[in-house]
Amino acid sequence: MGWLSLAIWVPIAFGILLLAFGRDEQAPMVRWLALVGALVGLAVTVPLYGGFDNASAAAQFVEKAMWIERFNVQYHLGVDGISFWFVPLTAFITVIVVIASWEAITERVNQYMGAFLILSGLMIGVFSALDGMLFYVFFEATLIPMYLIIGVWGGPNKIYAAFKFFLYTLLGSLLMLIALIYLYNQSGGSFDIATWHQLPLSRTAQTLLFFAFFAAFAVKVPMWPVHTWLPDVHVEAPTGGSAVLAAIMLKLGAYGFLRFSMPIAPDAAREWAWLMIALSLVAVIYVGLVALVQKDMKKLVAYSSVAHMGFVTLGFFIFNDLGVSGGIVQMIAHGFVSGAMFLSIGVLYDRVHSREIAAYGGVVNTMPKFAAFALLFAMANCGLPGTAGFVGEWMVILGAVKFNFWVGLASATALILGAAYTLWMYKRVYLGPVANDHVRELKDINAREFLVMAVLAIAVLYMGLYPRPFTDVMDVSVAQLLKHVALSKLN
Repeated sequence: MGWLSLAIWVPIAFGILLLAFGRDEQAPMVRWLALVGALVGLAVTVPLYGGFDNASAAAQFVEKAMWIERFNVQYHLGVDGISFWFVPLTAFITVIVVIASWEAITERVNQYMGAFLILSGLMIGVFSALDGMLFYVFFEATLIPMYLIIGVWGGPNKIYAAFKFFLYTLLGSLLMLIALIYLYNQSGGSFDIATWHQLPLSRTAQTLLFFAFFAAFAVKVPMWPVHTWLPDVHVEAPTGGSAVLAAIMLKLGAYGFLRFSMPIAPDAAREWAWLMIALSLVAVIYVGLVALVQKDMKKLVAYSSVAHMGFVTLGFFIFNDLGVSGGIVQMIAHGFVSGAMFLSIGVLYDRVHSREIAAYGGVVNTMPKFAAFALLFAMANCGLPGTAGFVGEWMVILGAVKFNFWVGLASATALILGAAYTLWMYKRVYLGPVANDHVRELKDINAREFLVMAVLAIAVLYMGLYPRPFTDVMDVSVAQLLKHVALSKLN
């Protein structure tokens, strides 16, 4: 079994094992077993970095075996420079979420931890799949554990939020399934994604395929105007669910554009780039303004996620190396920063049981260590130079200016809006005198919470100060993708 298979199936195996521990009296053992599973899952991704060849655009660590022979469906795995970093990122966030949920979850602990580990393996499967049907199976299977995480451990309106999440994402994916079946027939019975990249498709076929994929991936990102499910889901989801949803699951849709929409339908991607750019700019500017007026911390950060993911899709569809690389870097950085933001809100919620900004004020007086970490993450969310949040956004803005000055100028307003809503929230929650007795009674973060915050802080600063390990991996693959799109079949 190869490293990618281990990265997928180790957390899934541990997750299934956890389901055997049914009683909450066994919760302490369940938590430790979940942590072991998450750490082993992370450990098996480490050799991928050591063995990855930055000079090659080809898929690496390839594993291939027949799965469903009648339909020529292969168990075909591999990563290139575009998908590589999302494998260790997913495993890393899983470890963080297991530790962060240590005391917050007290009921059905085995099912909660099991769902997260299974979800982790399935998401790594999405980023590793080189067979179209295998990708679809992993892509859809991620809905099940996340649906349960929201629906069982969520807030008062958890059933509504879980159903909305499932319905939106499932309906979009059905059109993608039709597109995959069409490509299977056009390629003479192959689900190999690389084969699909070389198909000579008509402009009409490319346009229909582009919008079929758009239906699935735009909802997942989520792009404006199909973003409305995200704030509801974030508000109701448990803290760990929000962290994984923002840090990893939203990236599945953006990754789909790079793996399917752009290389399979390059002419349609260029023809409809104006629409993608327009929708991305609406997300960056309008949704940023919507975030400014939120009274719920989680809802504010949820809208912030939509705005930051707008940078990702903007970078992809300006078709230059700075834009596409910047979009991928922004995906990775957003994984660290948004996860940290939601986990910070979770620390406060566990103590006060309120997400309302008005319920706080002067937290820095009673939780100075925590307030320092929260300030770093807030600055990263603003795009402060030296933090992870700056690198991708700056690359996308430079790429956008290179593409069109006015598009670049419009995208740069996000830095102002991001600073406005993030610092406005920080000021009202953390600064000033102690606002009420709830804040006065707060105790600073314990050793476990300090560990979670410190690890995320190191990740945010490391990527912000030294992004080269991240960009070096993707450069050749991005150049290959852009060359493929430029030399498309109808030119």
